[in-house]
Amino acid sequence: MGFIKAFAGALGGSFADQWKDFYVPREGTSATSAIVGAVQKSTNNGRGENYKGSENIITNGSKIVVPEGMALVTMQDGAITGFISEPGGFEYKNDDINSKSIFSGGGLISSTIGQSWERFKFGGIPATQQLAFYVNLKEIPNNRFGTQSEIYWNDAFLNTQVGALTRGTYTLRITDPILFIKNFVPTRYLQAGSPSFDFADMDNDAATQLFNEVVSSLSNAFSNYTNDPNKGNRITNIQGDQIGFAQSLSSVVESAYNWKAERGLEIVKVAIQAIEYDEDTKALLSDVKKADALSGSRGNSFMQQSVARGLEAAGSNEGGSGMAFMGMGVQGAGSVMASVQQPTDNTGRTEDPYAKLTEMKKLLDAGVITEEDFNKAKSKLLGI
Repeated sequence: MGFIKAFAGALGGSFADQWKDFYVPREGTSATSAIVGAVQKSTNNGRGENYKGSENIITNGSKIVVPEGMALVTMQDGAITGFISEPGGFEYKNDDINSKSIFSGGGLISSTIGQSWERFKFGGIPATQQLAFYVNLKEIPNNRFGTQSEIYWNDAFLNTQVGALTRGTYTLRITDPILFIKNFVPTRYLQAGSPSFDFADMDNDAATQLFNEVVSSLSNAFSNYTNDPNKGNRITNIQGDQIGFAQSLSSVVESAYNWKAERGLEIVKVAIQAIEYDEDTKALLSDVKKADALSGSRGNSFMQQSVARGLEAAGSNEGGSGMAFMGMGVQGAGSVMASVQQPTDNTGRTEDPYAKLTEMKKLLDAGVITEEDFNKAKSKLLGI
């Protein structure tokens, strides 16, 4: 019992002429639908197409088409009787010794489906009528998540606890259609004439459960990402790293809820639309930004240029020598002066570059030295 493969690829040519009636996925299926019923399509004697006939019913001798990116599952009395993930045209035969119950087109599905098939396959010869469903094997987009209150996690880079509101979307992939159907999809979606199992359906309680599990995993996912040295420990990297954060989120979800092992589901990509940090975290990030701007050689150069500008102002304004470092504070002025390479006099004592530059400025004003001489002396004294 099972299916006999008639052709590979799209329905066309001579097969289009021979297959006047065959089964295809229900028309108008959305990209967020995971399971849809098979419906009979007929050419109506060459006068167009119609979709009349029994939905979700497949009888002996029926022709069925499996499109690219989809799998076909047949069921009877809650048991799975056939599975096809290989695209092409097939004919259902329950009395042909050459027919097969399972066709797998390779790739991810072929490496995972065998164990599930052996575990859940139907034992015995089924009746002539069965239910037929298509399972979406593509990435299923636009699964939304969001937090109504702040989530908190310990951040390695900031070395403290941070908090934020966040929202975004993620894509799902069904990695094992048999596990997905047997262990997760409610019975109401596996009956004749049943609605499509759509992750975007607000009345789909199973999809709501997944949403709640993702939201409850966000805190640990943020923690895993920001505490992973391979990710740079930067909270600001998350929004630009869809794959990296998806791996962190998927790992947490799998550890807590066994999506892949028990439901045949996995998170593929995550797009974070917004992260709204709490006030304490905003203040911390502002301080980090300032520290980054003044770190290393850039910071030293910035401070040295600030000293030079202050000294020039002091030298050009009589009586203004005491104003050069006002506003910097004693500690700030001291740290800046300590960073300048300061020459020593004949007694070995450190000369005051400010005092020396003041003398040089007087010589320049008196015409004793040139502007070029003054600039060279200034560069030597300040180390710029």
